[in-house]
Amino acid sequence: MKLLASLLMAAALAAPAFPTLAAGETPAQQKAAKPDLTKGAASYGAVCAACHAADGNSTIAVNPSLAQQHPEYLVKQLQDFKSGKRADPVMQGMAAMLSDDDMRNVAGWLASQKAKEGFAKDKDLVALGERIYRGGIQDRSIAACAGCHSPNGAGIPAQYPRLSGQHSDYTVKQLVDFRDGKRGNNAQMRDVAAKLNDREIKAVADYIAGLR
Repeated sequence: MKLLASLLMAAALAAPAFPTLAAGETPAQQKAAKPDLTKGAASYGAVCAACHAADGNSTIAVNPSLAQQHPEYLVKQLQDFKSGKRADPVMQGMAAMLSDDDMRNVAGWLASQKAKEGFAKDKDLVALGERIYRGGIQDRSIAACAGCHSPNGAGIPAQYPRLSGQHSDYTVKQLVDFRDGKRGNNAQMRDVAAKLNDREIKAVADYIAGLR
């Protein structure tokens, strides 16, 4: 009996230790679900901070704030930049330096950062922006932004990005690029933006900047 107990103990000690998986979860899924935030902070500081600020709250109006963004959305955008599906010469160069693990780590770290509140700048347009964001434009079949991005701009994890507090200049550029075919990595947004004129785009972008 003592010999059997000794053999069992030796086998237990020699067996590789695997973390407990949730029901139906594979090791690959567990790895993807738990990014290394320390490595993410280091990669972000080396590659991204110069344009998006040390904490992800960009101070440059044409560069998006990334703090508290859904990590799945960030990973998709980085992968689209790297593959060329989303065109931007600066971001394509930055994304090219990141592996898939780097992207997950950076996205996980950014999601853990607190987003700062923004503000609307054009009081004459903000009412129009609110109407479009909350109710759409029914006679032109333009859906309400809130349906996908939520009434307070928090978005829906893994599907629709957080918009709350985003720089209006950046949002205007993205909507114009979707409308004009310069950004083509989201068919739904391309269809929505195609129906908006410049004034409506500016209005909804300004309203989004003040969402909280």
